[in-house]
Amino acid sequence: MKIETKDVLNKWKLYTLTNQQGMKVRLLNYGGIITEIVVPNKDGVMENVVLGFKDYADYENNENFFGAITGRVAGRIQNAELKLNGELYPLEKNENNHHLHGGSYGLYQVIWDTEPFQTDDTVGVKLSYHSPDGDGGYPGNVDITVTYTLNSDNEFVIDYAATTDKTTALTLTNHSYFNLSGNLAETIHNHHITMASSKFVELDEELIPTGKKLDVTGTTFDFQNGRKLSDGIGQLATQHQVAEGGYDHYFIFDQNKEDKVIVEDEKSGRVLKVRSNQPGIVMYTGNGLTDDLELLEGKSKQYLGVCLETQSSPASLHHDDFPSVVLEPNEKYEKQTTFSFSTK
Repeated sequence: MKIETKDVLNKWKLYTLTNQQGMKVRLLNYGGIITEIVVPNKDGVMENVVLGFKDYADYENNENFFGAITGRVAGRIQNAELKLNGELYPLEKNENNHHLHGGSYGLYQVIWDTEPFQTDDTVGVKLSYHSPDGDGGYPGNVDITVTYTLNSDNEFVIDYAATTDKTTALTLTNHSYFNLSGNLAETIHNHHITMASSKFVELDEELIPTGKKLDVTGTTFDFQNGRKLSDGIGQLATQHQVAEGGYDHYFIFDQNKEDKVIVEDEKSGRVLKVRSNQPGIVMYTGNGLTDDLELLEGKSKQYLGVCLETQSSPASLHHDDFPSVVLEPNEKYEKQTTFSFSTK
């Protein structure tokens, strides 16, 4: 296990975590951005499996949130209005009439305090940030720690912890775009997804939840027994069309399975298993990616990566019976998501 630190652009730190098997995770203290995850294919060839910019400076205008910690509230808050205990907190409208991923100066654009650590079988970085009362329009002084840990079993673990001194809204996630083909060899059409979810949330034309939870049975949103993303991408069904022909939906987890999501790429043999104590996930298939971004291994394009954003649901602020994003002063926010890499 080893950890290396390098200065980037004379203002950020880049950490490289490496385990005994040669798996690497690279991350910045800016936005907690994961720039690379390097894992073997079935032939042992080490390749990067996440989308990242070729030029680190491009992360300052990271409109696609590549690899970043998103929040205070990941996802869209309808009409940019946060109502808590009868009080209305107007938030920034940074996507149409709505508030997305904590606003244009969310957690993905701050420099986090960092504390690297190492044990016999883990290596990692603990990131900390104090978000002051009123930050981005949100109430409460919130102290956040996000711990990235790479272990000797090719598992990358993200632990989130936070406290507040005032009732607030908080749900954090990581916005990495995964592409298991390796070094962007192909789009994600042939990625095979199995997901422990029997219900997903209907979206309107502005990607705002309508409040309806739809049964996945008989639809291209049914991943319970596994299917390729190509089954849904490009389909004419309304729920695909609102998401630019792909997926950008919240799936509610069935809690009876440890592996909440399994992603497999037959050609490379890579397998990614996602475990989490979060209640659900936004699966986003890179529908909005344009072809003019210079990524590490080439140009970006639509459907080049899939985001697996484990989180609660901002829809809970406007609709009953959704996983809550409210954090009280007497509570501790504690969530964990593990990305486990293997081959078959």
